[in-house]
Amino acid sequence: MSKIALVVGASGIAGSNLAESLIAKGWETYGLARTPNKEITGLKPVAADLLDMNSLKSALLEVKPTHVYITTWMRNDTEAENIRVNSLMVRNLLAVLSEKKSVEHVALVTGLKHYLGPFEAYAKEGFLPETPLREEHPRLEMENFYYAQEDEVYAAAKRDGFTWSIHRPHTVIGKAVGNAMNLGTTLAVYATICKETGRMFKWPGSAAQWNGLSDVTDANILAEHLIWASTTKTAKNEAFNIVNGDVFRWSRLWKRIAAYFDVESLGFEGKIQSLEKELANDTQVWQQIAKKHSLKEENLSRLASAWHTDLDLGRPIEVMTDMSKSRKLGFTIYQDTEESFFELFERLRAAKLIP
Repeated sequence: MSKIALVVGASGIAGSNLAESLIAKGWETYGLARTPNKEITGLKPVAADLLDMNSLKSALLEVKPTHVYITTWMRNDTEAENIRVNSLMVRNLLAVLSEKKSVEHVALVTGLKHYLGPFEAYAKEGFLPETPLREEHPRLEMENFYYAQEDEVYAAAKRDGFTWSIHRPHTVIGKAVGNAMNLGTTLAVYATICKETGRMFKWPGSAAQWNGLSDVTDANILAEHLIWASTTKTAKNEAFNIVNGDVFRWSRLWKRIAAYFDVESLGFEGKIQSLEKELANDTQVWQQIAKKHSLKEENLSRLASAWHTDLDLGRPIEVMTDMSKSRKLGFTIYQDTEESFFELFERLRAAKLIP
């Protein structure tokens, strides 16, 4: 039977890079989103609202996927609402697909909030996990929409007989516009603003993140991991961490990024300095930069997600992720993290998203 992929959230960082990888490997690939991605050659767009069953049924009427990749979520004001909305999106999708009896595997992308806690209690004192983070760490005793999403996948798998995989990346580095969590592009935009205005490229995070070890997940590595787990027998019905495979210190990388953009960097100086506050008054500044350099996106908020960058870089502990489980089962792909950032910056330039 031929492989037919349905990428849910195909306009985001994880989904768009996954769709490109699947198409390159010869898969028939559908991309579902409220506003479908029409820039990827060979991707079959599906416009649907995951919260609307009628919308889903209509949009997926002729689609019978063998492999489903859920890479999307919706941000809400509270974790209780995150749980309600994001579990409903997964439940609705799998209920509609259940009637087709075509699904062989469902892969769900979550993240390190599985170990660090939800946004409301994100890596706060009292909830700090042991690092490196390992898949066998138990769930935290608090509400978390990732757990609710997982439970929906488990329940549907039991009902319909498909296999599943859970993928927990660290911060995903890749090209996307309008993404809710986009640290790489956020830093590129911030550095560009510093360059144009003569400001210093100031470290916004904590001492622990500045001095400690960290890792990230290249969107291409995540894509390869998703495809590997969904097509490898020994990887079925398992949860996996997925990161590049190296570790780095922000104290080095920050200076390297500053040098790339030819700006002066400033490291940790005793307290957290919010990037969200730093960029709060730069909406018009970015519009001017975009017009000056004929960039494709004048809306700063569609490129920069400073609130999430603050969460990531403000954590009170160093965070790195164990990859032993995937390695033992045969996933050996590796990515140099500095190259991930610089390759992203080149893609952003080529796409006329930064000067």
